Amino acid sequence: MGLLSFALGLVGCDSQRIAELEEGVATEADVRARFGEPEKIWDAADMAETPQPGAAAVPGARTFEYNRQPEGKVNYMITIGADGKMSALRQVLTPRNFEKVQPGMRMEQVRKMLGKPMKVTPYALKQETHYDWRYLNPPSTARIFTVVFDRDLKVVNTASVDDESASASGGNR
Repeated sequence: MGLLSFALGLVGCDSQRIAELEEGVATEADVRARFGEPEKIWDAADMAETPQPGAAAVPGARTFEYNRQPEGKVNYMITIGADGKMSALRQVLTPRNFEKVQPGMRMEQVRKMLGKPMKVTPYALKQETHYDWRYLNPPSTARIFTVVFDRDLKVVNTASVDDESASASGGNR
């Protein structure tokens, strides 16, 4: 119960933190003061190889990853421009972003698009690895998005299931 309260508290806190940051005005220090240390920092060259990288690929930009998995249903990517100001704040676990994950993409590309997954499951006999992310399908359906990678860590396929059905079946796919 305490973990659930903590996770729900994070979502409420995130909304307040986001409201306190304005694109083009907030600085890196403002972002760190509200969100803390990022899970990962990606530079512009890292982000340039993702589909539609936008501000994240502008020379001198850095993208901060703020992961809310495994209990949360969001991951944030906050881009700091070369001028030290926040140029973009995106919640990346969305059906629209999931559509951009295509067969043949490398695991690193998917990781840069969606952030750290809630769970990584290797299947040695199938020579596959599954990455899972929790998310909310609008307006409020809890779901799990799975990316299946082959032995070379390239996307083979993707799937989404209701979070309840994944839990009820023990997570087997």
